[in-house]
Amino acid sequence: MFGRPILSAIPVLIAGAFSAQAQEIQRHERHATLPIVAAVTVPATAETLYLSGEVASLPSGAAHADTPQAYGDTEAQTMIVLRKIEQTLARHGYGLGDVVKLPVFLVGVPERQGRLDMAGFTRGYLRFFGTAEQPNLVARTTVQVAALGNPGYLVEIEAVAAKSRRNGERSPPN
Repeated sequence: MFGRPILSAIPVLIAGAFSAQAQEIQRHERHATLPIVAAVTVPATAETLYLSGEVASLPSGAAHADTPQAYGDTEAQTMIVLRKIEQTLARHGYGLGDVVKLPVFLVGVPERQGRLDMAGFTRGYLRFFGTAEQPNLVARTTVQVAALGNPGYLVEIEAVAAKSRRNGERSPPN
């Protein structure tokens, strides 16, 4: 009499256990040579935030607004942009540890014969990702573009962040 209902409940309990595990964002294998992960799994129940491309801000008292000297080199611009992304994330209840994907656009620089400064970008990036304070790495695409919206911009970064939500909780409103 009790055996059949208990046995029929086992698959439901097992499925519930697996779905609870599937709710977590999973970062898969670290890339062999880059400080990124090869893939990220975001469950359908996660809340996702897409940030538009962000570029460096002009420091006060800077040189002409349409020159790279006004905004700094690739490393400096990367750090400015990632700080701005961090602030935008915080306004929406997210942090850099929630970032799962970074599309990155870099302009080539004269000191590298017109090629992008990947070393400069990586130095800036590593101050925000894969640190002791924020160990999460992201899936990332980095491409060289001919130019960005202002001749002074060397870096533009978009971000996708995701958070696993429990019990219907939502991020704070704008």
